[in-house]
Amino acid sequence: MLTFATLFVMLIVILIAAEVFTNALEHLGEKLKISEGVTGSLFAAVGTALPETMVPLLAIMAGTQNAQVNEEIGVGAILGAPLMLSTLSTCLMAMAVVKKRGLQGHMTPEHTGLARDLHFFLAAFAFSALALFVPHDQSTTRAAIGITLVLTYFVYILLTLKASEKLVKEGHGTEAEEPMFLARIGLPTNTATIVAQLALGLLLLVGGAKGFIHGVEDASKILGITPLLLSLLIIPIATELPEKVNSILWVRRHKDTLAFGNITGAMVFQGTLLPAIGIMLTPWEPRQEVLAGIVITIVAALWLRIMLARGQLRVWQLLVNGGLYVTYLAIALG
Repeated sequence: MLTFATLFVMLIVILIAAEVFTNALEHLGEKLKISEGVTGSLFAAVGTALPETMVPLLAIMAGTQNAQVNEEIGVGAILGAPLMLSTLSTCLMAMAVVKKRGLQGHMTPEHTGLARDLHFFLAAFAFSALALFVPHDQSTTRAAIGITLVLTYFVYILLTLKASEKLVKEGHGTEAEEPMFLARIGLPTNTATIVAQLALGLLLLVGGAKGFIHGVEDASKILGITPLLLSLLIIPIATELPEKVNSILWVRRHKDTLAFGNITGAMVFQGTLLPAIGIMLTPWEPRQEVLAGIVITIVAALWLRIMLARGQLRVWQLLVNGGLYVTYLAIALG
């Protein structure tokens, strides 16, 4: 009972930390006069992706039990996050507005930014999938793949920033609607306060992620399932909640660019940097639940890209992604 209580407490810590971090990022985006695309795809996405980043990093590099358990938790967290984002997260956005917009209602994110996010993610994640079949003894090849993925993310950052100025002129500038959390206790909203709140959020994220690893290791023994499967399913649900909550709030306020950017930007982050770590520091092998997760993730992202190319995304099209997540559950648990 204590194990599951620990998981719940760490979940709350992670959720609060990500909210604190994201709130500060919105004010930073407004202060820097950058586009919603940059704020959503880079600042908010990276900020709320930090829990997922910390879990595999700490599991692989500073785990508390045996190396195999730590590696399985790390791989599961790396691959489970994009799966959750591309399927369940997008579906929850649609469910949040289906009553108001209807099944045929339009989702209206800024197209060029969303298309760029999906292109980068699909290319990088497919490359990561190929790396599963590179033998362990070919360390040079694996290192080259990992470095390529890291460089891919930096190219993505440059292109996203380059597009920002034009988007701001077209009316896609970032606006923070909620006051700074630290401002609510009497502190001024300035650069120093924003940085302080960012640092506070980061510290909480690290602490929450570390505690969550302990809980996952213990829970896998109690439930009698592998740490890999548990981390593929449980860790993403816990650490993706900040993205889901923020994107749902944004999409309900018709800020679709921020809502989608928060999810697809995190997909790019987690489809490049984190697989690079997994490829270079873990066995990274084609186990059944791993392959199933990768295939479902790529299908979900490809479905969004095809529908976007046809004109506009509709609410019902995002609900299809939820069905893909259910399909994965049936494969993995069956």
